[in-house]
Amino acid sequence: MKAKTVAAWENDVSEPRANRLQMLAGLLNVSLMWLLNGEGDGVAPPGEEAPLSKDARAILLEMRELKGDICDTANRLARLEKHLKRILEGGPA
Repeated sequence: MKAKTVAAWENDVSEPRANRLQMLAGLLNVSLMWLLNGEGDGVAPPGEEAPLSKDARAILLEMRELKGDICDTANRLARLEKHLKRILEGGPA
């Protein structure tokens, strides 16, 4: 997802499609209903979170880093695909 897209959602300029909402719910580990209206399985309010062990925090940190790497790789792949498409269509490289 592009930051511009998310900003448009946050500013009520546009709304995410259902598949994006489902993906966000999965990434955030909350139910789709919680994401839409705050009801159902979601995150604990601030101050009510269970403390995480050092190992759990390390795993979460590594997972976040991997997600960032995957996102960066997906963006790089999209740029390369766009560049190749222009070359194949005879446009400027």
